[in-house]
Amino acid sequence: MSVHQPPAGERGEEILAVFGTAFGELLAADPAAFRVKFRKMAASAFAFYRGSASLFYADLEREQHSGPYLDDRTSRVWIHGDLHAENFGTYMDSGGRLVFNVNDFDEAYVGPFTWDLKRLSASLALIGYTKALGDAQITGLVRVFAAAYRERVHALATGAKNDEVPPFTLDTAEGPLLEALRSARSLTRFGLLDSMTEIRDFERRFTGGGGAIELDAASRYKVLAAFDGYLETLPESSLDRPDSYRVKDVVGRRGIGIGSAGLPSYNILLEGNSDALENDVVIYLKQAQTPAVSRHVTDERVRSYFHHEGHRTVISQRALQAHADPWLGWTELDGSGQLVAEVSPYAVDLDWSDIDDPEEIAAVVADLGRATAAMHAAADDESGHLLVPFCTERAIDAAIAADEDGFGELLVDFAHDYGARARADHQIFVDLFRNGRIPGL
Repeated sequence: MSVHQPPAGERGEEILAVFGTAFGELLAADPAAFRVKFRKMAASAFAFYRGSASLFYADLEREQHSGPYLDDRTSRVWIHGDLHAENFGTYMDSGGRLVFNVNDFDEAYVGPFTWDLKRLSASLALIGYTKALGDAQITGLVRVFAAAYRERVHALATGAKNDEVPPFTLDTAEGPLLEALRSARSLTRFGLLDSMTEIRDFERRFTGGGGAIELDAASRYKVLAAFDGYLETLPESSLDRPDSYRVKDVVGRRGIGIGSAGLPSYNILLEGNSDALENDVVIYLKQAQTPAVSRHVTDERVRSYFHHEGHRTVISQRALQAHADPWLGWTELDGSGQLVAEVSPYAVDLDWSDIDDPEEIAAVVADLGRATAAMHAAADDESGHLLVPFCTERAIDAAIAADEDGFGELLVDFAHDYGARARADHQIFVDLFRNGRIPGL
């Protein structure tokens, strides 16, 4: 289905309206952070696409309960919500194993599984365009992604054993995925601590500068009270070492990245699992945001399931990510839901800058398809949550089986159409921004 592109003036007003709804309150509170965010988005069409999930879902809203491959079950599965080609990377799971997988679950929600696939496919078109790939090559990449996703979903739906569909680890990954894992393995907790802290009076403390904000006594007390609430949300397996929850220091931070502009956050330094100073842990407490998808999914069963956005983010990540960060939890601060997780020393994002050979790009894209399928399959009746009370992979497998040939073509058509729209939208956005047309900036 082709994506209709309105005239530039009309589209500019649509962009301003959507951004006003998505960012208005945070922008008013911290215009400087959004000037940084929008300048980063202005850098390229892909950067704009990364920062404009709200616009993407506004465009998809009319497809919410209709369209190919969507039924009562496949329209309400746990989805990532912002699945683009750069939201993949490494993490150390709760078992101490380095894994390459989908990351950044701030936008996760429950909705149509095809929305994740469309968002990823359009991002492939944008990356392909920046690497000067022809339309036929981009078509090939999207088909590779669709085929790999379809193959892995079918394998999982028909009972494939773990050794037949292994996660991407140091033993199983290849190419740029393996390079990312090896880079992560070379990192150390001491290196992270050295970049953020110092030893003063025989104890580790946060250093000043680098975006750290010293807190007054009242703010520090509120954060520590929120931390106490967070501890109650951790699974029992994370509470084996109570000494690890002694707070050494707290600092404030303010997000200025593409996805975190204007969101207040805090870093908390904790005692490690021994008296040694090199194994201390840094966690962050961040105000969780309203996911773009949620504005276009009206199912009250979904909306009422979550206490607040921090609870939603954590429950969604635990559902979508096997063996999630053992420090992952939620709390409340000043009436807002907060996400809490470790500042991991082992996080390395997939770097596309040196992935230029078409065959290597295709191999990476196939792995992203497999990782996406595994993510969708993880979050179902077996994940312990009642919100999606059925086997996700079987529902998706059955839906695709009804029209095997059309599945890849659906994503190909969307990738080209929405990729072109995103490139045009990027130019409209840049003109709006540089000409002072964005209210509040």
